[in-house]
Amino acid sequence: MKKLFTLSMLFMATVLFAQEEEASDKKVSISGTVDAYYKTNITSTDVANAAFNDGDGGSQNFGTSFADETGFALGMANIIASYEGEKTGVVADIAFGPRADSATGGFNLNQLYAYWNVSDGTTLTLGRFNTYLGYEVISPAANFNYSTSYLFSNGPFSHVGLKADFALSDDFSLMLAVMNATDVNSNTTGDYALGAQLGYAGQFLNFYYDSGVVLGFEIDYTGGFDLSDSFFLGINGAYADNDGNGFYGAALYPQLAASDSFSIGLRGEYFNWMNDAPVDDTDVFAVTLTGSYTLENLIIKPELRLDSNSEEVYFNSDLETTKSLAAFTLAAIYSF
Repeated sequence: MKKLFTLSMLFMATVLFAQEEEASDKKVSISGTVDAYYKTNITSTDVANAAFNDGDGGSQNFGTSFADETGFALGMANIIASYEGEKTGVVADIAFGPRADSATGGFNLNQLYAYWNVSDGTTLTLGRFNTYLGYEVISPAANFNYSTSYLFSNGPFSHVGLKADFALSDDFSLMLAVMNATDVNSNTTGDYALGAQLGYAGQFLNFYYDSGVVLGFEIDYTGGFDLSDSFFLGINGAYADNDGNGFYGAALYPQLAASDSFSIGLRGEYFNWMNDAPVDDTDVFAVTLTGSYTLENLIIKPELRLDSNSEEVYFNSDLETTKSLAAFTLAAIYSF
């Protein structure tokens, strides 16, 4: 009886060990972020007024994406589920909240794609994936500044299509893509877009082209350099043209790590609308100073931002038109 009991226990242990090994091979992971913020205008009132936002009402904001409410406000909550097999995998990134609505058009799907590692140096991806253009991204945890730039806000957010990534060497990479027009989930017009990215040692030259149905043509450079162990300089420049309309601009992102938990960074950006909103051929110079304090998985970001436009597109506290707007934002971002 004792021998039978011992054999039974050994059998059960073997089965449980095999199940654990099988489960560990599946490589399922869950991650995500939650963010919220408080914002107040320094040079303008926080009270909603019909004159703001091109006459649509609401509170005064910079005209860039996200973080555009005053008082206490919500960003987004997203949950990313991924499954990684030996050669294939899938990612589902579900997002909710005002930031998600602006980025996804209300579909609540930030990303949803499957991929196939055809070889050690080639990967095919099909579905909806975040854009490869620009220095900034949709996720607040991946950006140093909490508010976003004009270059990011006017470029693509996401694409639906097929892309192929090639690792040409240790330093060189190439991406080619055929997609729906940018930020379009379903193709109802028959128009497609082409994309490409050439990378070298952390520097990327990006291309996008559609027939003019959305963006037209955009060329974008994104990169950065570690100037010391604690000082990093990020760079972004872009030019987009759609039959005479479009934009161009450049931004620098110097960032200094003061300690393991605290960093400070500046975004200086020049941006020009070519014969496009808000006023024909206007430009803006924006300076954003952001601190970043990390406590476990929580990031706290105090931020000062000043935008100076070539035209009187803002309002001061007396609701008189002015060329500049300043604001203070305090954001909290939790990653898991």
